[in-house]
Amino acid sequence: MKTLRSQKLRMLLTHRKLLQSKAIAVENDLRATLRNFGLKVGMVGTAKFEARIKELVENVADLAVLVEPLLVVRRALREQIGVLHRSVLAIVRDDEVCRRLMTVPGVGPVVALTYRATVDVPARFRRSKSVGAVFGLTCSRDQSGERDRPGAISRCGDEMMRAMLYEAAQSMLRSRKWSWLKAWAMQIARRRGIKRAIVALARRLAVIMHRIWVDSTEFRWTREATAA
Repeated sequence: MKTLRSQKLRMLLTHRKLLQSKAIAVENDLRATLRNFGLKVGMVGTAKFEARIKELVENVADLAVLVEPLLVVRRALREQIGVLHRSVLAIVRDDEVCRRLMTVPGVGPVVALTYRATVDVPARFRRSKSVGAVFGLTCSRDQSGERDRPGAISRCGDEMMRAMLYEAAQSMLRSRKWSWLKAWAMQIARRRGIKRAIVALARRLAVIMHRIWVDSTEFRWTREATAA
């Protein structure tokens, strides 16, 4: 049973994710419907999306009438996403645990707060290695008699946290900053492929973040500092 504070944080993160998914769905629908009329939105950022849509339908009055309601809905969704995101940033700014978790490369405010709300009480895990299994990032096993085959990751546990860790691992591998953890993941990528490296890195991130939380330490960028 999660603590009351953890449940409230989880509610904030869930609502933020819900609004994001709805806004993206509206944007994708606008792209798809306009493409039927030969109007391609192309590569455009969130801030310039509405201006680009209005530019495309400027000379087509009947399409402009149909597009306007969706633009209004999208505008409202994006505004409320901003409100919730500012709430996330304010909470993280005043939370010592989240600030320590954010010393890990690839871990931002949303990932840190999601981890804090999901783990809730770190003492519930006797070993940090157990966290990866709880989030469904360890291999499943097909066992029967003499048969013992490792399979894909179990995907059990919290889906939101698993997705956040996967995104954090991707962000770390795309970053230009190097650390012993990124070097470890790149070695796996060369041997087993980038997808397996991302999953392995996500699992290790979960373990390291739990250890940072328990020990009240910060991420160490070099092996020498970690050993010390």
